[in-house]
Amino acid sequence: MISLTLATLLPGLLLLAIGGLLLLNNTAVIAAFKAMPRSPVATALFFGGASLWFLSRVWTLSEADFGEYRVVLFIGFGIVAGLSFVYVPDFLAVRGLAALVLLAATPLLGAAYMEYHHPQRLLMVSLVYLAIAAAIWLGASPFRLRDFFGWLFATPGRPRTVGGMLAGYGLLLSVVAFTY
Repeated sequence: MISLTLATLLPGLLLLAIGGLLLLNNTAVIAAFKAMPRSPVATALFFGGASLWFLSRVWTLSEADFGEYRVVLFIGFGIVAGLSFVYVPDFLAVRGLAALVLLAATPLLGAAYMEYHHPQRLLMVSLVYLAIAAAIWLGASPFRLRDFFGWLFATPGRPRTVGGMLAGYGLLLSVVAFTY
């Protein structure tokens, strides 16, 4: 269980980093964003990381959560994850990123659970729920991220505008994290 301060600070720093990259509007950054949906490196990082995180969650299942079948589930999901790299590599990085968002939402929302005396927590919680909705949508239609990047980088001003908004919200979250 992580603290509410850390649960608010981590998304804030992540938004600051992504927003800062978009504010740079560098050709290398643009190329990296555009290549990410089909990148083998991003696939290994995002889908591999999500697979390992999910398998660790399966391995620690309690008896009430099918824990008596955890070895079978672990092996079955491990095989599916391994075969995904071979048979469905297209946009697997996007699906992995979506899975990471869904897995990361649990500790973030858990830190804010029952913290009603901190209304500023809703700045982080709202972002997490928006990220969950986006992850479900992109997990079902991963090509939409490629289309979004095409739209984002179509004009030079868009990445800076979106980057500024993300960095601004990230800065707000980073400041709010120290008000609990």
